[in-house]
Amino acid sequence: MSTSFAELGVPESLTRVLAKSGIDHPFEIQTATIPDALAGRDVCGRAPTGSGKTIAFGIPLITHTVSSKPRAPRALVLVPTRELAEQIANELRPLARAKKLWVMSAYGGTNISRQIQQLSKGVDVVIACPGRLHDLIDRRSLTLEDVETVVIDEADRMADMGFLPEVRKLLDLTSSQRQTLLFSATLDGDVATLTRDYQNNPVRHEVGPATPNVGSMTHFFWEVDRSDRVEQATKVIRSTGKTMVFVRTRHGVDRVTKQLRRSGVEAVAIHGARSQSQRDRSLKQFTDGEALALVATDVAARGLHIEDVACVLHFDPPEDHKAYLHRSGRTARAGASGVVVSFVDRSQHKSIKFLQKKLGLQVPLSRPDLGELNGSRSTVPMTNPRGQNRGPKNTQTQRSPKEKPTNTSKSSSRQKKRANTKGKKSHSATSKHRNGQRSGAAGRSSAHNKSQGNRKRRSHSNKARSHR
Repeated sequence: MSTSFAELGVPESLTRVLAKSGIDHPFEIQTATIPDALAGRDVCGRAPTGSGKTIAFGIPLITHTVSSKPRAPRALVLVPTRELAEQIANELRPLARAKKLWVMSAYGGTNISRQIQQLSKGVDVVIACPGRLHDLIDRRSLTLEDVETVVIDEADRMADMGFLPEVRKLLDLTSSQRQTLLFSATLDGDVATLTRDYQNNPVRHEVGPATPNVGSMTHFFWEVDRSDRVEQATKVIRSTGKTMVFVRTRHGVDRVTKQLRRSGVEAVAIHGARSQSQRDRSLKQFTDGEALALVATDVAARGLHIEDVACVLHFDPPEDHKAYLHRSGRTARAGASGVVVSFVDRSQHKSIKFLQKKLGLQVPLSRPDLGELNGSRSTVPMTNPRGQNRGPKNTQTQRSPKEKPTNTSKSSSRQKKRANTKGKKSHSATSKHRNGQRSGAAGRSSAHNKSQGNRKRRSHSNKARSHR
């Protein structure tokens, strides 16, 4: 018997907002954590990206937050990346408007003067990366002494990025009576220390597998010479559809993006050296299907929820098995199928065998075979390495209120003209959507050239503003 948000104790004003967005029934992590968080208890939650964590902590946070004084927010959400900050802000704004609260995201690469101006008018909920928040505090543009609710999201990612010392300093500036909600894909190591030092007798809830389920993906390890990688990458992307391409360095990302474009693939880039506007534009183009490939460093391997990714391509090999898991976890999300392809040159055979052993994968090195790539949707043989979590799959993903279904009607004449001029077909991915919460990604795109014509006519009037 399914549970409703009202049965969890969610105020009617917020359930109405959720219902308007098509979110009628809570996910597992929401059912587990919302009652304890609404009761004011500290919560320590483990759940993968895309499992509904934002609503899980967003409802208690908005419910408990009251109007604040200028430069003195009442609630704080700490996140590791700019993109995650913006995604959370966009999802919380409709809930906040129901209580006449103001939400602001703050991260580097954006206009700090505008953020200072917003804070001077009064912001109730701040979603921030640690670095920019410290900058605002150093400028005396805000104080955290009135913060009564703190959320630490993707805590393990912040630990990996070396942010925990800054996070500790920020927590020390908040009220000693605060409620602390911590969410992470793993709860051991540095995250366990953070929980011990900054949470008060937290309730612990764990949902889904501790690591991405590699058994839900179809894996290929292809022997590809470095000089042939771009050609083979082009074939993979055209064959599978919406693809995330991981490259080790920022310079490599820019180079591969240009090479893919020259080969006729609509590709966009994302890495730490790009401006925030460039990163936002690339992410939007890929999410909307205007670009078929997102070429990225490991900055995009964690903390981003992008639906309908049909394939992950390791253009450069990952540093270790953990990086392989986090990269590969961008596909086969929420019970859907997905393909993971790794390019391996002769010098990397030994390291790849070691990586497979750590992952518990039994996949032979082979020559590129697009027929096998297209025809195989079954999972690979698995061993059971120590620590491998065989937990149940989450069969849904949380949808942001601002998302809209992708239009898959025929391409406009302007697009056709553009394609003819280039002499090569542009491809875009189709997406399967459902109203409200969705069941996840389609395995792969089967109609590459259908969505661009109508997409540009979308209305963006529903985007909420973060200032008064």
